[in-house]
Amino acid sequence: QVQLVESGGGLVQAGGSLRLSCAASGRTFTTYNMGWFRQAPGKEREFVAVRVWTGGSGYYADSVKGRFTISRDNAKNTVSLQMNSLKPEDTAVYYCAAGPGVGRWFDQGNYDYWGQGTQVTVSS
Repeated sequence: QVQLVESGGGLVQAGGSLRLSCAASGRTFTTYNMGWFRQAPGKEREFVAVRVWTGGSGYYADSVKGRFTISRDNAKNTVSLQMNSLKPEDTAVYYCAAGPGVGRWFDQGNYDYWGQGTQVTVSS
């Protein structure tokens, strides 16, 4: 059974940092894109960042570019999101996701597996 389990969410003041982690199990994800999405209250879930399976440093939503860094460890089947200079508008439930390495990596419809989500709250 495939599972993605997020950890690391919490409450932080604006300007602070958090690191989210996602542990994947049940299959090998070396040819899968691993990404993060988020959903704020009353809003649709949106793309945050992805590390595609072919390598590279990652792709980011404009709203987080320069502040967030995504990393993955294929040997450990993990993906992490380092979030710096957090803003109140970053408040959301953050989801880890994995999808086969085809199609648009920013499209959540291309992700087959999802974690349960972890809450990030940034106070002003």
